[in-house]
Amino acid sequence: MDEAENEGQEPLDISWPKDNWKKQISYVVLFPIMIVLYLTLPDTRTPRGKKFFIWGFAGSILWIAVFSYFMVWWADRTGETFGIAPEIMGLTFLAAGTSIPDLITSVIVARKGLGDMAVSSSVGSNIFDVTVGLPLPWLLYTIFKNEDVPVSAKGMICSITILFGMLCFVVISIMSFRWKMNKGLGLVMFVLYFIFLGVSLLFEYGVLVCPSLD
Repeated sequence: MDEAENEGQEPLDISWPKDNWKKQISYVVLFPIMIVLYLTLPDTRTPRGKKFFIWGFAGSILWIAVFSYFMVWWADRTGETFGIAPEIMGLTFLAAGTSIPDLITSVIVARKGLGDMAVSSSVGSNIFDVTVGLPLPWLLYTIFKNEDVPVSAKGMICSITILFGMLCFVVISIMSFRWKMNKGLGLVMFVLYFIFLGVSLLFEYGVLVCPSLD
């Protein structure tokens, strides 16, 4: 077990780090969030905190909801301030922000040599978002409001085509590298992401026109 895994299993220490300027900078940046979580959530890595693991789990879900609300709100205000369309903010900043947990878990399992788990986790999380994360709020809205949720079909054909094409390219790329995760595959993934982002922005700004289902 390496040093990072040992640190992950140790109780949280909020004391000021000494003789390490990198950790001191991280401490200052993360302190507002860290102190709030430290005061409201039990540390289940301690003997006392293990008894309150249920509250730790439920409280974590609540804090994720709070942070997500503020993240969307700040992204929306930032977009309005700089004249950036909400769709663009969703494709870039929000997409990156909501993928941070996937990034962390993928790095952890990849360092353990479980590359297949890292890939399946990323794919599975997006499928969960589409099949549960989106329909569930709509279902709750229709139940309590008793009215339908209007969803624009503009660009739907192209969006589905792009997603399917990216999935095919990802699978082909992994096969080309003999099902091994390495620097070359990582570079290809970055290139595919920027291609996807560029094409999506062209559709959003009207440079490319997609057939509409409306």
